[in-house]
Amino acid sequence: MKNQPYPLTLFYDAACPVCALEMDELRARDRAGRLVFVDIGAPGFDASRYGATWAQMDAQIHALRPDGSLVRGVEVLRLAYAAVGLGWVLRPTGWTPLRPLFDAGYRVFARHRRTISRVAEPVIARVRARRVATRMQACAGGQCTRRSEP
Repeated sequence: MKNQPYPLTLFYDAACPVCALEMDELRARDRAGRLVFVDIGAPGFDASRYGATWAQMDAQIHALRPDGSLVRGVEVLRLAYAAVGLGWVLRPTGWTPLRPLFDAGYRVFARHRRTISRVAEPVIARVRARRVATRMQACAGGQCTRRSEP
């Protein structure tokens, strides 16, 4: 079971609008149930259970593999996107010559995600509202159908 990636438990900050929007998208696309979502800001969350500190998990996204190993940063996103059938989108981030650039770029984003979220909040709120409205329209007469797109 070494390095078996799924189910993959994603540790993210639900209070970060950019992060929450991304997790909403992954959750909606996770038809196979390969991802588990854990908000690190939830009451009672204890990062030490996973061999990390809350500050480490807050600094960048982390994930737990079934074998108990933690992964972090862009590798988490690569695994999560692959889980929902979008691995091709982030595949270039793992290519040897590009990987250090994407890893560094992610670290810059993670460091400034709260500022980025504040600036992007109006756009994010509209996107989330549109998604909720679309999902509500998919339900008629008490019956909800799954759409092919989130």
